[in-house]
Amino acid sequence: MHIAIIGHLTRDITDNGYTIGGAVSYAGVTARRLGADVSVLTRAHPDDVRVLEDEGIRVINLLTDIYTTFLNVYYKEIRTQQLLSVAAPIMAAETPPEIINADVLLLAPVAQEVDPAIAPAARNKLAAIPQGWMREWDDKGRVFAVPWYSSGRILPYLDSIVFSDLDLIGDLSILPVIIDTAPLVAITKADKGCVLYHQGRRCHVHTRPAKEVDTTGAGDTFTAAFLIEAFSGKSPIEAAYFANVTASLSIEGVGLSGIPHRHEVEAYIQAHPGP
Repeated sequence: MHIAIIGHLTRDITDNGYTIGGAVSYAGVTARRLGADVSVLTRAHPDDVRVLEDEGIRVINLLTDIYTTFLNVYYKEIRTQQLLSVAAPIMAAETPPEIINADVLLLAPVAQEVDPAIAPAARNKLAAIPQGWMREWDDKGRVFAVPWYSSGRILPYLDSIVFSDLDLIGDLSILPVIIDTAPLVAITKADKGCVLYHQGRRCHVHTRPAKEVDTTGAGDTFTAAFLIEAFSGKSPIEAAYFANVTASLSIEGVGLSGIPHRHEVEAYIQAHPGP
């Protein structure tokens, strides 16, 4: 399977120093470690791109001299973000055929950077992590939640959408629209697993107990694992359990280093079969 991911590879500043972030990093590395062929379309610092390339990911790095950078502050497990700089958007006209023609195209914005006009151009399966379309920032870079203004340009084209139950804080009223429009919806709920909506049915899927070390990127890790399994022929429930286990293993390490390989996930599932 070839999965292509579009979004900014970010530079994240935390109390522990600088790390690489963005949904493209966590979803991309997860997909690669699970055995997928992965391409990323981004705007990023060349040094950060090499981290993905070292994983065997093909990166198309669009021209930029500004890199999307977040300052992340955590207090009692609550994250406050400040956007220190943001690279230019990624436009439909800049999206090459190898991205558009991927088996799965995942739109993964972090700061309104993915052009909604890319959605109707996808040739095969289209998925999205919409968090980056549901946030804006003030003149000091303070990030805050907003409604998903571009949803009408994207939702009709999606085969699947994945988001956290906290992502809709800017507009809870859109949830019924998402459920009614997207064929396959997964809502992640941290240690409570996830909820699926598929063919008019709602299903809760449990997860694996984890010794939490670093939850950064867990939702993106879940997304990549879920899409790979679901679009490879697994049932949505099987795919969700596989993704839950993958994400739970990932948070037991720091950053990208915690993301597991396929054999680790499958070993756990063999010992602890899912629903």
